[in-house]
Amino acid sequence: MQFKTRFKVDQAEAGVKPVTGKHIIATYHLSSDAARIADRAQFLAIEQSVECPLEAIGDPWVRDAILGRVTLIQEIAEGRYAVRIALAAATAPAEPGQLLNMLFGNASMQPDVELVDVELPRSYAAAFGGPRRGIAGIREATGTRGRALTASALKPQGLSPEALAVIAGRLARGGVDLIKDDHGIADQAYSPFAERIRAVGRAVRDANAASGGRTLYAPHVSGSLDTMRRQLDLIRAEGIGALMLIPMIVGLSNFHALVRETEGLAVLAHPAMSGGARIAPPLLLGKLFRLLGADATVFPHAGGRFAATAESCWALAEAARGQWDGMKPCLPVPAGGIAIDRVAELLSFYGEDVMLLIGGSLLAAGERLTEQAVLFTAEVARHGKSQHDVASR
Repeated sequence: MQFKTRFKVDQAEAGVKPVTGKHIIATYHLSSDAARIADRAQFLAIEQSVECPLEAIGDPWVRDAILGRVTLIQEIAEGRYAVRIALAAATAPAEPGQLLNMLFGNASMQPDVELVDVELPRSYAAAFGGPRRGIAGIREATGTRGRALTASALKPQGLSPEALAVIAGRLARGGVDLIKDDHGIADQAYSPFAERIRAVGRAVRDANAASGGRTLYAPHVSGSLDTMRRQLDLIRAEGIGALMLIPMIVGLSNFHALVRETEGLAVLAHPAMSGGARIAPPLLLGKLFRLLGADATVFPHAGGRFAATAESCWALAEAARGQWDGMKPCLPVPAGGIAIDRVAELLSFYGEDVMLLIGGSLLAAGERLTEQAVLFTAEVARHGKSQHDVASR
């Protein structure tokens, strides 16, 4: 069945001024019957702007300039609607927490509402800054040209710094471009942050020196803002060229603040906790993480351990690396249970500007990890110039 019910709200009849460049345009998906959708959309616009009854607004400027307004309602499935709302940019200065608050603060507590897209005035790209290094910067750091990039993760949880360093050395000798801490590895007693990054950093440097490679190591930075800043100092002192943060764990404001302090370092954003936000992955992991400074964004690819769709993965990759108000592109990093036998398929789907992250299926090789990593990197190089297969979207 096709769902094409679509109408624009009559702004003159509604008593509001036309949408201008001073507005943020937010798109939500929500459930409703046809008789109630207009009221629900209007309620959502009020809730995400003035959060009070219209009769309580005595100031004409607030009603004209601040009150959110519905600009489009479209039925996308039976009982499911897309609603576009114009929100005053003045209510959401370029600060991550307040921006998210005005986009989805109260609406997030309505279980059937999902935030799926945002259009921002051009000034936001300049104010937030986007990636510091971007795809070109990561390619420069790793010396990678003419092919997709490769990545792997240090795991399992519970290993000592020395044991993790052995794994990292094997992966680096196998030519993997980036090695990251598993997201669950932080600053535990059995693997303290300072000891781990010294051991792993040394192993990766030694492997690079022996092979002539330029593998990057990205430690997982976590904790309070003060703790993370101390960890960042340790990363610089060890000459490590990258780091990983979990924006939804550390907080978007802290994530953005740290990114602004990482001159010369590649920042990898991990998607943990993003599934609890009810914000569409292409918007959150692709667009917003990029806006706040992620140079690379990890996300689960379709057909792995998580319930991602091919359509969502493609939209996420395009949001991360597409043209956007002069910001550098962010490198898409599909992951989540993929294996070497899917390399050709993934490169056909994403093209060359992607970093494939294979963890567990590589590590299962044990003592043959270096050889398995060589197979992985060789397979990526072999298919490196694959063009995106439109039919696979």
